[in-house]
Amino acid sequence: MRIVRYCFLFFALCLAAAPASAQWAVIDASNLAEAVKEFKQLQQMYTTANQTRDQIIQAYNLAHYMSQMPQNLSQRYSAQFALWTNLNAPNTYGNTGTWINALNTGIPQQSSAGYAAAVVQVNPYPPSGFGQLDATTQATIRNQYATSDLAQGTTTGAMTTLGQIRSHSESLNQQISNLEADSYSNDPTQQSEMAVLGKVNAANLIQLHSQQDTNQLLAAGIQQQIVAQKQAIDSQNRSINQAIYFQQNFPTTMQKINNGVSQSIQSISFSTGGH
Repeated sequence: MRIVRYCFLFFALCLAAAPASAQWAVIDASNLAEAVKEFKQLQQMYTTANQTRDQIIQAYNLAHYMSQMPQNLSQRYSAQFALWTNLNAPNTYGNTGTWINALNTGIPQQSSAGYAAAVVQVNPYPPSGFGQLDATTQATIRNQYATSDLAQGTTTGAMTTLGQIRSHSESLNQQISNLEADSYSNDPTQQSEMAVLGKVNAANLIQLHSQQDTNQLLAAGIQQQIVAQKQAIDSQNRSINQAIYFQQNFPTTMQKINNGVSQSIQSISFSTGGH
């Protein structure tokens, strides 16, 4: 209403200032109302534009603030962790070097060679003598050789796994160092939304690979425990079998012993002359 009043006042002043001989101007009320309406719309658009500008400035200021990193973030939160190092051991008689190389490199051939050089090797049972044994003794010998073979396989497999994890640890540590440096960087390009999401994804991948290495170590340990459990079961079963064998064959064995003693006594000649 204030704008309409100003318009009428303006037109009234114009009429008053005009010469007396001038003709009265004709005012179209509908055009005036339309002009006032358009002016109000322009005014509203101007107000909306100012509000939009203020919102954009606030959003920009917030984004700029969120992109800023504390200057001392690295000093406050950066920490050192233990690193995988190469294994070392004496090699007095030259039979431990290959074993150590296997634990540092994870090469399967090195694991097999290291086991063969450092572990006492079992000799093959003579075929001629093995065939003359009874079935129970043959089964026991086969069982003992199976335990030795399984122990060799699980041990060399664990050596290979440990060696591969140790050999890859240096490269993994470099990737973690890069991720740490980018996380603590003050470079705005490293702190954008996409950059942060990329670092989060990279950290998740590193964690998955580390968990995979942990699972491999756990699997290797379980395999060693299985072989140890087999040795315990074999020992227990052999004791049970020996007890059963003794119980089943004790009467027959004692009968043979008694018969042999009786025959020996009977074969002895007693005489009064001491002969």
